[in-house]
Amino acid sequence: MTAPVPAIAVPVFALTWWLGCYLVARDPARVLLWRAAGALGSYAVAVAAWSLAPGSAVARVLLCIPALCWSGVAAALLPRDVPERRQINLGWAYASALFLVLAALLPGVGKLVALAPLAGATVLLLRYRDKVRPGSLPAALAVAAALYAAGLIVVLAPIDLGSAELVLAAIGLDLLLLGFLVAVADATEAGERLIPDLRRSLVTAVAATLLCGGPAALTMLAAPGLRTVTVLQYVLVAVVLGAAGLAVPVRAGLDRLAFLQDERLRQDRSALLLAAEALPRRRERHRMIALDEDEFRRLTRRALDDFADIGRLLRNPLVDLPAVDRRLQARGPGVAEQPLMRVAELRAVLAEQVAKLRPAAGFGTTDEWRLYNALHYCCVLGLRPYDRTPRADGLNRDARRALDWFRRHVPRGTLRRWTAEGADMVAARLWRELLSTDPRWLTRGTAGRADPARPRR
Repeated sequence: MTAPVPAIAVPVFALTWWLGCYLVARDPARVLLWRAAGALGSYAVAVAAWSLAPGSAVARVLLCIPALCWSGVAAALLPRDVPERRQINLGWAYASALFLVLAALLPGVGKLVALAPLAGATVLLLRYRDKVRPGSLPAALAVAAALYAAGLIVVLAPIDLGSAELVLAAIGLDLLLLGFLVAVADATEAGERLIPDLRRSLVTAVAATLLCGGPAALTMLAAPGLRTVTVLQYVLVAVVLGAAGLAVPVRAGLDRLAFLQDERLRQDRSALLLAAEALPRRRERHRMIALDEDEFRRLTRRALDDFADIGRLLRNPLVDLPAVDRRLQARGPGVAEQPLMRVAELRAVLAEQVAKLRPAAGFGTTDEWRLYNALHYCCVLGLRPYDRTPRADGLNRDARRALDWFRRHVPRGTLRRWTAEGADMVAARLWRELLSTDPRWLTRGTAGRADPARPRR
């Protein structure tokens, strides 16, 4: 193994592996982040395979997988109101499996068929670019996709442009750009800041790369030709950089192991760790006033969906609502600076708005009850009616009746639609309250809006 190979391969492997883990740790529930992490992780494994056997068939197939994952990223970024969005994402899964098989079977340049889904998904994303946020994201992704395709063509086709390792490193830089763009899209969707949190994780990753990747590269050079040693060094780097990217889940797992018999301590530490993790991602308070009605509605929907998640609520800009500030001031001085108290008061504000949707009579399942039932039982109380064995212990009679009603008579898609409609009504009430009680919002909020309280269906 020549000296340039580990000198280039190890840091590229380390950084792409770290960024993939970081994206997953941002929000493990988001498919978009998993697909981007798949592109980065498969590339990192491809780099390791290439350093073990340069130009091998396995390494070439692994280099094609990021194209398939990247096409999934483009499909996941399509706006939610695109009618064919669900079919496109389902079709992507089948097409990716098919083109992966073709890439494995076809020789040489035939493996470039893996670029076909990427081209199609990129065209679709550009078609709906006016609805994607931020607006410059589709064009940036298209440019990065073109650069990746060019690099893959150079590696797989009989084109001699110098060292293959340098071309692989260029592809790695391109995929790092992809990961950054996906992180920007996720932060924009969540109404969060990205740079402080990314900088914190990146500093950890760079330090780990220097402290662990450097000795690993030297070990590979000291033991050339010993594949077992090389594999073990890559595994070591993957573990260390994975721990850097997955810092929060790793700490939570260690807490569960260390405090196995002390549930109260685990819960307290979990709440504090979530708060500490959320602080670098919270949007600055002065940007709250810059929200428009559509953004406000979207963040309200997200807050109701995340009602039980302390970390996500703390990162939601709605924790700085004037209504939350007023409730905290009523509790006494110094309370407003406690992040967990802000989450508690935001929950109270949202629960009060949901309660206003409740009809006057007792529990019911008629049409006038649908929005209240969807928000109160599935968001505020956190019922999960479509689980195989939904939690029913500790529920009162009305909650049990609602759970049974959802399971028997309300399709999953209908419940999602009711939840969105109810969240829009809650957002409309909160928006109207902002316009009527806070003079800063009054001038900017009413400009160009004839009826700001009317929810969009």
